[in-house]
Amino acid sequence: MARLGVRTRDFAFGVHGLTPPAEEFRVALTAPSGEVWAYGPEDAPQRVTGPALDFCLLVTRRAHRDDLALTATGPDADRWLGIAQAFAGPPGTGRPPKGDGR
Repeated sequence: MARLGVRTRDFAFGVHGLTPPAEEFRVALTAPSGEVWAYGPEDAPQRVTGPALDFCLLVTRRAHRDDLALTATGPDADRWLGIAQAFAGPPGTGRPPKGDGR
């Protein structure tokens, strides 16, 4: 799911009527095993980091961004975390934040 979430970045921008950024992002996610799953160039200025589970919950719209431990570096990466979705169809309103940090 993490890989699909990364691969659907441009789709998420497009479905929201936004032009996808031209540059690649670096996405570095920590797997449950502690291994880091990394996608994109190491020197990319736009970055997303955090737990792989949190990223998967975000891109499947199972949790609100505010309840997850994901970090965006750069304005385009930050915008992406607000609109990310790895499924076909129109964007929805998403889940409301729980406000309890998880």
